[in-house]
Amino acid sequence: AGLRLRPVLMTAMTDVLGFIPMALSTSTGAEVQKPVAIVIIGGIIVSTLLTLIVLPTLYFLIENRIHTKGTV
Repeated sequence: AGLRLRPVLMTAMTDVLGFIPMALSTSTGAEVQKPVAIVIIGGIIVSTLLTLIVLPTLYFLIENRIHTKGTV
């Protein structure tokens, strides 16, 4: 996670910042664009948290389990 922190955060931040104008728009057609942008922003945030927190934790737990029991 330490090696991947900066690239993952930079990619996620540029994506989120790119969708913010679409999520805040009130012009014609915004009733379709706004919900889509909000869902995409939420998905990017959730996937970033999964990539940086949940996956490394799962790898750590599985690796410890393999070393203590000898098998999965």
